[in-house]
Amino acid sequence: MTLSVRSTVAIEQGRSWVAGRPVCHGQTNGDIPPSDLKGNEIDNGNTSSDSTESSSGESSEEEAEEEEEEERESENGERESCAKEFCQETDEESKVTDSGNPLKHCCEKCQALQRPQYELVTPRKISRGRLQLMLEDEGVYECSLTGLVFEVSQKVQIRYCILSWSKFGTYLNDSWKFAGPIFDVDCDPTILKSIQFPHSLCLADRDNEVTFSVLHVKNNQGLIEPSVDHSRNHIKWSVSSLSPVGPIVQTTKPAEHHGVVLVYKEVGQPDSYSFRVYLTSNNDSDINDIRKEVRTSKKRYMKIEKPPICQKLLEENRKYRLISDSEGDITPEDIQFTLAVVKMKGYFEAFFEQRPPFKLSLMEADSEQTVWSATIRERDCVDNSVEKTQKRRENRKRSSSTSEEELTNKRARWGNESDGPGETKDMTDQQLMLVAKCMGKEWKTVAISYLDLTKLDLEDLLESKEQDLTMMKFNMLDLWRRRQPKGEAGVTYLLRKLYQDDVPNEVIRLLQDMLKNK
Repeated sequence: MTLSVRSTVAIEQGRSWVAGRPVCHGQTNGDIPPSDLKGNEIDNGNTSSDSTESSSGESSEEEAEEEEEEERESENGERESCAKEFCQETDEESKVTDSGNPLKHCCEKCQALQRPQYELVTPRKISRGRLQLMLEDEGVYECSLTGLVFEVSQKVQIRYCILSWSKFGTYLNDSWKFAGPIFDVDCDPTILKSIQFPHSLCLADRDNEVTFSVLHVKNNQGLIEPSVDHSRNHIKWSVSSLSPVGPIVQTTKPAEHHGVVLVYKEVGQPDSYSFRVYLTSNNDSDINDIRKEVRTSKKRYMKIEKPPICQKLLEENRKYRLISDSEGDITPEDIQFTLAVVKMKGYFEAFFEQRPPFKLSLMEADSEQTVWSATIRERDCVDNSVEKTQKRRENRKRSSSTSEEELTNKRARWGNESDGPGETKDMTDQQLMLVAKCMGKEWKTVAISYLDLTKLDLEDLLESKEQDLTMMKFNMLDLWRRRQPKGEAGVTYLLRKLYQDDVPNEVIRLLQDMLKNK
């Protein structure tokens, strides 16, 4: 019972959908005011409301980074084999993390639908949760971590991160539902022609009519903009401008989603075993929300590494039940799968006094068909986080100490270099343009914090006739250069100004390379 292309014509938000593709008409811009999701009551489910009251001290930034490092360590080399092993035998001991690469699914219905192939590229992590791609030429590229597909007209740098529907879902009314992760993308919109967003829906059911679109949040308003195409995995959108944007959907019947099950064990109970079992769509925004929910809980949890992919599709409004072959307490008895429950991060709580192994199975409550199962063994429940954390902190201290020494030496070297005749030349237009191209959304903060520009200076730049974002950044750097004494606007001086933690690494490296090659 999956989704197909709409063959009728529908009018919604001032737009027409013909053969599944929306076409703009009329004068309306598709604005919708913020409103709460309605009519989706949670049925007997635990939610995050009883577990997110922890203080910031209980979950520090450092602990969060350490947890992310630990998850990334378990990712390497394991995701590609997960789906294959899971299709062969559900109880294989493959490891898959709940963030990062889009989890591959084994939906037999979707396998019959054609999936376009694009050049896979792997982004670089530039800050917590933020990724960067440097695409060298015109073409269509797929991010190996998020599943995003970018169509570009020339060489370009793209920065992006996954956002939460818990925040932006309030811009949707009842007729629209989120269909995949929502992203914040930073790039030159004149070069980035289109984005294809991954979605979690199955599109094999020809009886269900589906209307895809995207929610584009601009100036605290949610705009529904038309998609131009879709496939079994993606929804394509022509870039107009860039701000938070994600795929949404309308269906004539309850939709079916590719789903995942995530298991977390409470740490610090030597004589018993308590688990949280989350049921959600295969959607990075939802998965990240669950991970943050667990991390900020009053209690401490560790992730149980089991293949998460559901063997059957998750149908909206259908009830699901968690059972075990061992004696224990599982609450609630059923959870109704709705996007409202997903948004509230509802979960099963399973408690056992006996030792593992025991098998957990997720069933359809009505048909009693198995949706997902895994055997939890004693070795799965061993918490090695303390030892790993100590090692990481020791490595971080050594690295930090080395970095401070290097920084002191570099600054001394820059000071010596600036005294020589080679640094009497100010930076050229070409050099400033290269720096401008490396800067992202932080350029205004950098201008005020480190280049001694004022808010009024930036307002003048933004109000100028220049519309190209890269040229605005160039003009900002040029303004800094013109305000410096002759001979004090060279590469060394700019590097000394910008050698800060919140300035992108690409900017620092570019300036360092300029110094080496001068």
